[in-house]
This record gives sequence, structure tokens and C-alpha cells, in this order.
Amino acid sequence: MTGHLLIRAARGQPVERPPVWAMRQAGRWDPEFNRLRQGRSFYEFSENVELSARASLCPRRFGVDAIILFYDITTLPVAMGLPFALRPQVGPLPDQPVRSLADVEQLDPKPDPSRFRHIIDLLHRVKGELRDELPVIVFAGAPYTVASYCLGTGKDVDATRRFAESQPQAWAALLNRLTEATIHFLNTLIAEGADIYQLFDSWAGGLTSDEYGSWAAAYHRRIFEQAHGVPRILFVKECPHLEAMCQSGAEVVSLGIRHDLAAARRKFPELVFQGNVDQELLRRGTPEQVAEATRRCVRAGGGQRHIVNLNHGCAPDTRVENFEAYIRAVKESARAN
Repeated sequence: MTGHLLIRAARGQPVERPPVWAMRQAGRWDPEFNRLRQGRSFYEFSENVELSARASLCPRRFGVDAIILFYDITTLPVAMGLPFALRPQVGPLPDQPVRSLADVEQLDPKPDPSRFRHIIDLLHRVKGELRDELPVIVFAGAPYTVASYCLGTGKDVDATRRFAESQPQAWAALLNRLTEATIHFLNTLIAEGADIYQLFDSWAGGLTSDEYGSWAAAYHRRIFEQAHGVPRILFVKECPHLEAMCQSGAEVVSLGIRHDLAAARRKFPELVFQGNVDQELLRRGTPEQVAEATRRCVRAGGGQRHIVNLNHGCAPDTRVENFEAYIRAVKESARAN
């Protein structure tokens, strides 16, 4: 067989074992990452192509089956003209939160690629270092989640709702403008050599079914329809709206621990599923507990049309020995079969 294991799995092609990677696999939990960062601010670090390339590549030593580039979903609104700062214990906050339609209209819906040149250079640098050893994942935030950051509301769904109710025209314009920019951003990275992309709608899982359809699913479909040419993954943290996720147009749907992986595979046999080992186990469990949970996940995934991942990203206090156990268990399960 030829071609990257993860890309073949994402396309639903036969694989010798399920591939494995982890969201936030390049991050603060890894001592090597922290050695590289050396106290630099997030944006200072992520915009330094040499350092962010080395950070992106850190997980290679653990045996992951893909490298995801190290940057943040707020990279795009920054390129659109909305500066952000990453606040410790809080997350990314805009310098001037969007408050009106006039604010939305200040955002560039198709920023020149020079505005996110460091991401393009990072992609080239990492691909050059890998020499086709592993595929490279790029990503973008979905419009609902990025819009919530642009408002300064983040995961406070009620605060986001209040803005949408009080300023429906501005809210719709913001979602549409972010959608246009996201399509442009992803197509640029695909043209520059990205192997696969993941669309993160981290906070949309807190929406009602009607809200999810209007504020999330409709925009997922537009993005997947217009940014294509590589496999596409949809991630919504612990999303209750599985049916809508599976109708998004993504080849791969990422599941949380609220989902039964085996049941999802039976119901949607044409899709590929990603997940769904509990990231809390990697924080607080033992290596033996992590390995057993990972083996259960591999069994539920059936060996085909499955990419092993966590239900969410690696937490900053993830234990290195648990991450090692997670990767090792996938590979040992394959050998056992």
C-alpha cells in the first residue's frame, strides 16, 4: 500500500491499522514544547516560523501518524484586521470586540495571503522537514466559534445569544464574513500543500438544535462545499447534534465521549469517524488505564474508517507517559490483530 496511513483512512480506503494523532498534540503538556517556547507570548511564539515548525514537529518523536501545524484559530480574524491577545487562564480576547455591523464591515473577508504568510511559511517548513514522512494537517475555526471570540464571549453561549438577539443583522454579517474568509484561508493552504484539514467548532455543541442548524451546520456545509481537494474533518466538542454533523459534507466526523463509536459506524457506514479516547484519562489516569481505554476505542472503531484521537485536545497537565501509552496502545492493538 502506498500513501499516508491517515489520508487513506480519511478517504475510507483499506488500512493496515487505524492511524492515531491528538488534538493539541503540540502544546504545553510537552516538556520539549515548553523548552522551545521559553516564556514567549503565544503570538510571538506562533508567528516565529522556525520555532513554531519545531513545536509542530515535537510529537513526531512519540510516533503519531500526522503533524498538525501549531497556530491558533484566531490567526484568521487577526489577518482580517482584528488583533487578539491570548490571556492566561482566559483564552484569546480581541483588542476591540465586535459590537456593531460597522465593526463587522471593517473586517476583510478575503485577506491577502501576506496577512497570514507565517502560516504558509510554516506549512512549507514542516513539509520540508518531514520529506513526506507524515501528512500535515491544517485547520480553521468554524464561523460560530470564531465569531464568539470576535465578540469576546468565547464559550459563554448565553452571552453570544444575547448579541445575536439584539443585533441580528450584525450577527448574520459576522458569520457570513467569517465563512468567506475561512474558505479563502483553507483553499490557500490546500493550494500550498496541506494534506488534510480540520474545521473546529468547539463551542457549537452548546447550541440548541435550531441554533446549531442556523449558526453552525449551514456554515459547515458552505465551507466543505467550497474548500475541498483534500479530506475534511469536522470537530464539534461533545456535540449532541450528531445527525447534523454527519450531513455536513465532511468525510471525517470527530466524536466525543458522549457518542458510541461503534453505533455511529453502524448508522453512518459511508463516513469515517475520529475519536474518542477521553482526554481526562491522559490527565489523571495511569498509563494502564489509558492503554485499556485506547484498546477499547480501537475495537469500537473496527480497524477501518477510523482515526484514533481524543474527545478534545491534550490538556496542559497531560502526563507524558500517558500520551506515550495512548500512541503505543494503538500500534500494539494492530500488531495483536
